[in-house]
Amino acid sequence: MTSKENKKTKFSLKTLIKMMKGYKRYLLISAISLILAALIWFAIPYVSSIAVDYVIGENEEVLPSIVKSIIESIGGREFLLSHFYLLPLCLVLFTLLNGLFVFLRGRNIAIAAEGMAKNMRDALYEHLLLVPYDYHKHISTGDIIQRCTSDVDTVRRFILNQLLEVLRPITMVIITGYIMFSYNVKMAVISIALLPILTISSYFYFKYVRKYFAYSDEAEGKLSAVLQENLTGVRVVRAFAQQKNELKKFTEANKDYKDKTYKLIKMLAFYWGSSDVLGYTQILLTLVFGVYFAVTSDFTVGGIMLFTSYTAALTWPVRQLGRVLADMGKATVSLSRLDDIFNHPTEVEPGKALKPEIRGNIEFKDVCFAYDDGENVLENISFSAKQGQTIAILGSTGSGKTSLVHLLQRLYPVTRGTITIDGENINDIEMHHLRKNIGIVLQEPFLFSRTIMENIRITNPDAPEEAVYEAAKIASVHDVICEFEKGYDTLVGERGVTLSGGQKQRIAIARMLLQNAPILILDDSLSAVDTETDLAIREALNKRKGSATTFIISHRITTLCNADKILVLEDGKLVQQGTHEELIKQEGLYKRIAQIQDMLETELMEGSEE
Repeated sequence: MTSKENKKTKFSLKTLIKMMKGYKRYLLISAISLILAALIWFAIPYVSSIAVDYVIGENEEVLPSIVKSIIESIGGREFLLSHFYLLPLCLVLFTLLNGLFVFLRGRNIAIAAEGMAKNMRDALYEHLLLVPYDYHKHISTGDIIQRCTSDVDTVRRFILNQLLEVLRPITMVIITGYIMFSYNVKMAVISIALLPILTISSYFYFKYVRKYFAYSDEAEGKLSAVLQENLTGVRVVRAFAQQKNELKKFTEANKDYKDKTYKLIKMLAFYWGSSDVLGYTQILLTLVFGVYFAVTSDFTVGGIMLFTSYTAALTWPVRQLGRVLADMGKATVSLSRLDDIFNHPTEVEPGKALKPEIRGNIEFKDVCFAYDDGENVLENISFSAKQGQTIAILGSTGSGKTSLVHLLQRLYPVTRGTITIDGENINDIEMHHLRKNIGIVLQEPFLFSRTIMENIRITNPDAPEEAVYEAAKIASVHDVICEFEKGYDTLVGERGVTLSGGQKQRIAIARMLLQNAPILILDDSLSAVDTETDLAIREALNKRKGSATTFIISHRITTLCNADKILVLEDGKLVQQGTHEELIKQEGLYKRIAQIQDMLETELMEGSEE
C-alpha cells in the first residue's frame, strides 16, 4: 500500500471512529457476544464427539485431562451412561446460549451501524452547509447526493455485516487449532492444509478488487449527476426538444456504470466460485483421511465428526474473510469519498466576529477579487454608499456585477483591498450576523418544494400572515397568488417549476423583504417581469425603503435611472459612476446602452401605432 493510500486509510479510520461517538459500547457488546457465541458453538460438536467416543465407545484416550477430571467429578462414564439425556440437554442448552449471543451480537451491531449512519449523515449535511460557497460551484449535486446516500449506506452495511466478522476467523483459528492439535496432530495438519491458500488468495483478491469498487462507485456518482441534472432541468430539455440527446447521455453513463459493475461482479463470482471449490475440497480431505485413519489406525468415529465439523466451521469464516476484505475495500473507497467532503475546510471567521448594529453605510476601497485561477474578476473597485441610498450596477455579461455583491455577503473573500459597513471591516463582522442583515434576491431565484407561504417565510419563519401579505404586495405578487386555487397554500414544484420566471422572481423579492434587512440586493431580479410590473415594484420599494441601502443590478436603463448612484462595470473595472443625469452626458457604455434602448422603445411605439 502506498503512503498516499495509507494516509487515506488513516483519515477514513479516523472519520469512522469519530462517527461512532455514542455507539462504541454497542460495538463492544456485539464483539464480546460474537466471541462468546463462537466459543459456545465449539462445545456442540465436542459434546457429540464425547458421547460417541467416550460414553458409547468407552475410549478414554480421546478426553483431555481437564475434561476427564470434570466428568469424573460428577460420576464418570457410568453416570453419563445412566443419565444419557444430559448430553442432548447440554446440546440444547449450548444451542440456546449460542442463539442468545448471536441475537445480542446482531441487535447491538445494528444499533451501532444505524447510529453511525445517522451521525455521518448529520455531520455531512452540517459540513456541506458550512463549506464555502465556491465549493458547491465545483462539484455536481448528483455526486454529493450519491456520497451522502449510497456511500454512507455502504459504510453502514460494512459495519452491520462485516466489521466484526474479522473476529470470527481469528477466534475460530485459535480455538480449533488448539483442540485439533491436542486431539490429533496429523489430522489437524490435513484439516487446515488448504486454509493458507484460501487466506492468501483472500488478501490478494482484496488488493486487486478494491480499485474496481472505486471505478463502480465513481461511475454511479456520474450516473446520479446526469439523472439529477435532467430531472431538475426538465423544462429546458423539453423546451429545446433535447430528449433524445439527454437520453443518449444517460444511456452512455448507465452503460459505463453497468460495464464497470459487471467487471466487479465477474471478479466476485470468480472468487466465490474458486473459494467454494477450495472450501469443499478441504472438508472432503478431512472426511476422506478421517475415515482412512479410523479404518487403519486408532482414530475414532467421534474424531471424524469433530474434525469434519471444525473444518467446515473454520473453512467458511476464512473464506468469508475474502468478502470481509472486499467489503472493507468498498467501505474504504466510500469513506475516502466522504473524507473528501469532511476534509474540505469550512468557512472561518478571519476577524473579530463582531455583531455591530448595521445601518447600511458601505465603502469599497481598492477592492480586487480573483477566483482560484488567479485572473482578476474585479480590479481596484472604489465607491461608497450612504445609508438609505439606492445603488444601481450596470455592465456587460462577465463584467463582475454579481461577484461584487457576493463580496459584500462574504460568499467569496476579497483578494485585496477592504470593504467596510458602518466603518467596520466586513471580515471583522460575524458571518451569520452579516448575512442576516443583507437581503438578497439571486439572479436565478431558488424556491423550495413547499407552499408559497413557507417559501416567503424562510427568512422569517415566525412572521405573521399580515407581514407576508404586505411583502407580497410590495413585490406585486399578492394578487397573482390569490388567483391560485389554494392561494398561499399552493405547493410550489421542485425549484419552482410550477411558476413562471416572473412569479418566481417576485416571490423571491417578497421573501427578501420579509427579512427586513438594512441592506438589500436585487441581482438582475426584475429581468423576468414586464416594464409595468418592474415600475410598480420599484415605486413600492421606494415608498418602503426608509433607511435600507439597496443595490440593484439590471440591464434596463428605466430600472436604473432613479438610483442615487449608478456604477458602470466593464471587464472587472469601475469605468463610470454617478447619477443618470451625469452619466447620460458622458461618452461611455451607459450612454450607448441608453441610446440603444431609447431607439428600440421608439421603434416599438411607432410599430404599435401603425
